[in-house]
Amino acid sequence: MNKGLGFYLIILTLLAASCSKKIVAPTDTTPKTVLNIEEIDFEYFEGKARMVLRDSKKERDVKAAIRIRKDSVIWMRFNVIGIQGGMALINKDSITIVSTIDKEYFVFTYPELSKRFKVDINYDIIQAAMLGNPVIKRTDRDEVVQETSMYLLKQETANIDVTNFVNAASMKIEKVEMKEEGTSNSLVINYSNFQPVGTKVFPYNGTINLFYQTTAGLLNTTIIFEYNKAEARDRELKFPFNIPKRYDRR
Repeated sequence: MNKGLGFYLIILTLLAASCSKKIVAPTDTTPKTVLNIEEIDFEYFEGKARMVLRDSKKERDVKAAIRIRKDSVIWMRFNVIGIQGGMALINKDSITIVSTIDKEYFVFTYPELSKRFKVDINYDIIQAAMLGNPVIKRTDRDEVVQETSMYLLKQETANIDVTNFVNAASMKIEKVEMKEEGTSNSLVINYSNFQPVGTKVFPYNGTINLFYQTTAGLLNTTIIFEYNKAEARDRELKFPFNIPKRYDRR
């Protein structure tokens, strides 16, 4: 893993970070009780996935091993062309990313990241987005629009408009759109290939598209993930993580 990959890992773990502010009252009067989004639940989650990280300059293909202890810690190990390239540890207090190739590591606290990206970032949002669960808690003031085969759950958080596209048959979120008012900045997540994991179903495939305005114009970063293994379990998993003393903190 090189320094550029660290940036993409941050984007991956913060893919739901454009949220968590005040909710405004809707104008829609559709009953909310019919929209009961199915969420995957577990004590421990383990998965393996292929990830493609792409921007306007290059594309990287990595394999990731992922472990989660519910509401506690997310652990990831990355391999690039058969070589262990790095690890990431996301817990309630911070995010740590280690590059075993560059022999360096990064530590980010949530207040630091919230200030940098001007949004509220926390562990719960990251965990929900990685599992295809709602990234914003439901309230009676959310707007629900019923279409032929889809429910649209609309939420507004300060200057961010969030729309969740929920399949009316499976009650699973298939798409999330986050748009910043007054700018071209947006984040779109598409979930697909839902397969059983325990008693629920889980999106084995997903595509994340981040559009953000810079001095060079509107840029696009795409992250594609394809799981080949996903398992929810009660049996305890280990989360081995250490930073060698010779590694430099960046």
